[in-house]
Amino acid sequence: MPVAKVVEISAESPKSFEDATREGIERATDTLKNVRGAWIKEQKVRVENGKIVAYRVHLEVTFVLE
Repeated sequence: MPVAKVVEISAESPKSFEDATREGIERATDTLKNVRGAWIKEQKVRVENGKIVAYRVHLEVTFVLE
């Protein structure tokens, strides 16, 4: 029976929440093997001078241990 582990990561994008999520998953798969899924735990925006300048997501990434 496989055993999985969950790690929490944050990612940011100037474009969108979707892009931040994609960037986070791509970066996680550079370091972690056997990534199987992710849960978007939280979404935030960074605001400067009344305008959104960045979209940030906090993800819980699940990967299966070898």
